[in-house]
Amino acid sequence: MRRGFAIASLLLVLGACATAPATTGQGAAACRAPLKAMTQVDLYFGRNIPTGGEVSDAQWRQFLDEVVTPRFPDGLSVLDVYGQWKSTRTGTIARERSKRLSIIVPDAAASAAQVEAIKAAYKQRFRQESVLQAEAGVCAAF
Repeated sequence: MRRGFAIASLLLVLGACATAPATTGQGAAACRAPLKAMTQVDLYFGRNIPTGGEVSDAQWRQFLDEVVTPRFPDGLSVLDVYGQWKSTRTGTIARERSKRLSIIVPDAAASAAQVEAIKAAYKQRFRQESVLQAEAGVCAAF
């Protein structure tokens, strides 16, 4: 019984570490100085091309240079990931190498059009059905 309580307590503490920054009455995150409330925008780009093949490393770098960097020149991160998703058109599950693009922005609403332009360009260029977008409040400083 005591062991179960200890495990439950540990899970509560760890869970609290994984939550978004606390918000104040005005909805702004309460961040410890010098950190400020910002938004982390993550985009997931599948590399499988529906007609066959895969977006190559060179094609990805060119897309990053031509489409992403001009919109977010202050910085970004790219991670190689592996994922799967179910196509809404065919109902099949696709498993593929992917790229995760993370951008920290001070104002998500002000950046929304740039993010949408990146997603649209990737879908058009590489004939993709979708690009996954996730956002979370973070405390950050540059």
